[in-house]
Amino acid sequence: MPSPYVRRQRLAAEIRKLRESRGLTTDGLARIMFYNRAKISRLENAAVRPDVAEIMNMLNALEITGSQYDKFLKLAHEAAQKGWWDKYGVSMGPRQKLYADLEYNADTVREYNQTLMPAVLQAPEFISALVELDECQGKIDYVPERMADARMRRQRELLRPDGPSYETVLDESLIHRLAVPPEAMIAQLHHMIRVVSEEERITVRVLLHDTRVPGGFLPMSSFYLYAFAEPGDPPIAVLETVTTDVVLTQRGEVERYTGMYDRLRKAALTREDSIAFLERVANRLTDQTGSGT
Repeated sequence: MPSPYVRRQRLAAEIRKLRESRGLTTDGLARIMFYNRAKISRLENAAVRPDVAEIMNMLNALEITGSQYDKFLKLAHEAAQKGWWDKYGVSMGPRQKLYADLEYNADTVREYNQTLMPAVLQAPEFISALVELDECQGKIDYVPERMADARMRRQRELLRPDGPSYETVLDESLIHRLAVPPEAMIAQLHHMIRVVSEEERITVRVLLHDTRVPGGFLPMSSFYLYAFAEPGDPPIAVLETVTTDVVLTQRGEVERYTGMYDRLRKAALTREDSIAFLERVANRLTDQTGSGT
């Protein structure tokens, strides 16, 4: 199944192009369709899952036929699909659903993680510790067990035989600064080492805290890069903030973050040296705590 989110982006672009080719404003198209302007704007901004029947009505009103009609209808059907992530409801949340959607049909996933271990590589013990941290900030609006189940499902999807190539640059500071119990961090490090060691297409590169990153400014937040095998699906960058995520689809913006990622990757440890580093940290924590985790 193609990514419904990516298909919504493509459908939105095609609707804008079609509207502009007919010399119509958003208000003009809304009047023809007997819709309000907000509905057309949401479609053109890929903000909602499209109603296939409404797309068909739009195509008929604009007298679209033949292969162009078929192309629009195919995009609408794919954009309207639901994925495995939708069954988790609020326990997964819109941010996690977005990531799961993009990961599902990506060819490559590349991440820079500045403040948190990669969600798709988290151990159950570490996820439980994160829930406790979340509860420190106020009442949570999800069922922890369902959230943990959804996150482990994301990991299984990443590791499926036809899953994407995945690489993350991991800032060393988060290993030391995140206030989870040592046992949870030890379990997380061992889990990540095991997954990376067993799967060649999964790579973790550690960016040491005292490493200089030449060539430009440092990133201001964690970010994620997705590329897709189908030529019509554009690459996407997602920037993480405290309350929401910013999705970038413009070529120049995505290329800027791709260049930043390449600089971080070059400055980070190699795959093999990163595994060795994580093993040393896990062993040191084990010695300090006397944990046999």
